[in-house]
Amino acid sequence: MNPTDLLLAFIFLAQIGIGLLGNFFLLCLYTLTFLTGHRLRHIDSILVNLVLANLKVLLSKGLPQTMFYLGLKNFLDPLGCKLIHYLQNVSRSVSLSTTCLLSGFQVITISPSNSRWSELKARAPKYVVPSCLFCWCFYLLINFTLLGTMHNSRFRNNNTRWWHLGYCSSSSPTSFDSSVYLIIFALPDVMCVEFMIWASAYLVFLLHKHHQQVQHIHSLHLSPRTLPEIKATHAIILLVCTYVSFYSIDSILSFCCFHFDKYHSFLTPIGQFMAACFPAISPFILIFYDSQIHRHCYDLWFKKTPQ
Repeated sequence: MNPTDLLLAFIFLAQIGIGLLGNFFLLCLYTLTFLTGHRLRHIDSILVNLVLANLKVLLSKGLPQTMFYLGLKNFLDPLGCKLIHYLQNVSRSVSLSTTCLLSGFQVITISPSNSRWSELKARAPKYVVPSCLFCWCFYLLINFTLLGTMHNSRFRNNNTRWWHLGYCSSSSPTSFDSSVYLIIFALPDVMCVEFMIWASAYLVFLLHKHHQQVQHIHSLHLSPRTLPEIKATHAIILLVCTYVSFYSIDSILSFCCFHFDKYHSFLTPIGQFMAACFPAISPFILIFYDSQIHRHCYDLWFKKTPQ
């Protein structure tokens, strides 16, 4: 085992460890808050869905890649390779769609009462859980078609095209059109990214407008920066910017590896690392920027005794 592989294995292990720590902390926090009878926001259901998707991304992408750099080459059988590839696509897409749902819900939440979104404020909360379930069902179904199109084997033949993932090799018939695959499976993701960019721009506009309206208020207690909704909006904007940045880099690298039909010792690990960056970083963005999470921690660990 060469030093480069050891270094990459250490980097992926550190990334997985940090990501699992942050996501499990949030998952346990929301679970304990719910079990102890404290009130959760409707947006917390979206955050729990995001945490679950992030955990699946870290485990399905990070663990196989780490085992590969520890010396286990092509260790998955055809069924295992197919399952890992399926879980990676589903979890990545659900994480993207949930972040999109999060930004859309926040637009509805902080929109002024005279906007076109105001009539959705009362109805939006009851569609949160069904929307989260729809994200899972939609991507489970659309990626299930891959199982019938792409197949795996340890042996080459003249009727297959191969994509090497390092820990296993994925193949498809030569008649399989990769451009059709990219259009069908990338179109929902592109639409989600475009909506998130628009929602973030609209949220920035609302925050700027709100800041102008309260400039005459000098009380620290009434400062817009102390409002929970404003802080949550800041966290969501930062989440979207982080996701779009890492998603763009990962998509470009994945397209290059997919197009050239070759395992790249340089591009592939960078792409895998970028794909797992958002799941590893996002829980800490929420922990540090969302004041409601601080309140949940306070309610759990520093309960006030009745007078």
